[in-house]
Formats: sequence, structure tokens, C-alpha cells
Amino acid sequence: MSEQQQKFLPKRIILVRHGESAGNLDGSAYATTPDYKIPLTEAGIQQAKEAGKKIRDVISESGKWKACFYVSPYERTRSTLREIGRSFPRKRVIGVKEECRIREQDFGNFQITERMKIIKETREKFGRFFYRFPEGESAADVFDRVSSFLESLWRDIDTRLHYDPSDDLNIIIVSHGLASRVFLMKWFKWTVEQFEYLNNLNNCEFRVMQLGDGGEYSLAVHHSDEEMLEWGLSQQMIKDQKCRATGASIEKCQWFMDGFFDHLESDSEDANNGDHNTDKID
Repeated sequence: MSEQQQKFLPKRIILVRHGESAGNLDGSAYATTPDYKIPLTEAGIQQAKEAGKKIRDVISESGKWKACFYVSPYERTRSTLREIGRSFPRKRVIGVKEECRIREQDFGNFQITERMKIIKETREKFGRFFYRFPEGESAADVFDRVSSFLESLWRDIDTRLHYDPSDDLNIIIVSHGLASRVFLMKWFKWTVEQFEYLNNLNNCEFRVMQLGDGGEYSLAVHHSDEEMLEWGLSQQMIKDQKCRATGASIEKCQWFMDGFFDHLESDSEDANNGDHNTDKID
């Protein structure tokens, strides 16, 4: 990717999980309050304020920067955004949009505690990605709508976000743990098996996808190997993030092939054993 093309890409895409909610503190809250109306706790409000300060520290290193926010329509995410926003001067924010496709996984209306306990135990046996909650969604369903959101995000970047290209643009997405994980899965083309090993984000924890030297986004630009291991990334996945960060050639980063094939011959072996391709036709 050319330097000119990179100028029109956001420097960072930051995924933030909401602060501690009443449902995180006490699961019985979902039995009487609709999921989308679950509020933040006082601790969650403070977490969001602190996250805002930390995110601003990350993105303000260049001195010339702008931010654009996308937020899930749930009460807890909107409240998290409101507290994060206290760390941002108005002139630095070029846009904010509520986006339904990055909402929480739908678990099915009111959630009775004992019933949900049994359902979640079944999910662990079935597999977290494909298990669909009765009257709700699977992680695969969330993947589909997050994929659709990504297409819209690129259209926004191409046509709707007006900013000085000399400014670093930062896209900040305030969402939920599962939506953030499937966003990363879609972006980096992780497999279902790799998704199953991912750990959830803590409340107000964030992941920074930053442009690397080769023009690709990577978690390894901002985050350490130790952090990525804690999140559940394998050594191969971390190697891929480093390739993206440094701009290494794709030939050096084709670790993913091993997950689909037992053995692939190298080019040299193909050349030695490929005499059948050189036969002359008389």
C-alpha cells in the first residue's frame, strides 16, 4: 500500500467494551430488566471515565488527531461513551453514530437465572460460536451482522468522514465483549476454532488495531505478546499480528495453511517432481 493511500485510512480502530453493568454485578437483573436497558454501576461509570483518559493518551501522541465514535444502542454502552467523551475536546470529535449491528448478542428477552445457567452449560458442550440461544442469537449470527457493519464502516471512511488527511483519524467503537471478539475474528480472518479460545474483554478494556509499516492493521503495534497471550491468541496468531505490524511478505506469514492441510510440498519439491508439466506435444 502506498504512503498516499495510508494517509486516508484511520491510524487506529479501537474496540472498547462497556463498563461494569448491573447485570455484570448481579445476573438476576436480566430477569426483570430488558437487556438493552441494563445500566452501568457506579464502578462502571468510573471505569468508563478512566478508559477515556487512557484512550486519549494513546491517540494524542502525534498532536494532530481526530476521533469518530460508533456505539451500540444499549444503555450501558451509551453511558460508557458519555463518560469516555469527557476526555475529548469537542473540536477533536468529527462524528458519532449509534449502530445497532454492534449491539450485544441477543440472549432472548427476559433471562430467568436458573434457566440461563442450564442454557449456558449446554452452550459450553455444543460450542460457543454456533450455539444459538432459544429465542436469541448465536455468535455466528452476531458475526454476520458485524460483517455487514464493517462494509458500512468502510463506506463511511471513504465518503462520509470529512477530515484533514494530515490528522491521525481514530475510529473508536464502544460495544460489547462478544461483538468485539467477532469483529476481530472477521477482520483478521480467524477460524471458528481460534475464536473458541478467545477470552472476553474485561469491562472497559480496549483493543487497539493500529496501522503497521506495511499498511495493515495489527494488534501487535500497540500491544505486547504477553497481552495477546492473555486474550487467548495462539503463538501462530501472534506471529501473524507481528507480520502485519512489520509489513513482512505474505510468504513468511502463511502459518494458516497448516490448519487446513496435513502437508503441502514446497516450491522446490514441486520443481523436482513436476516433470509431467514439461512434456512436449508433438
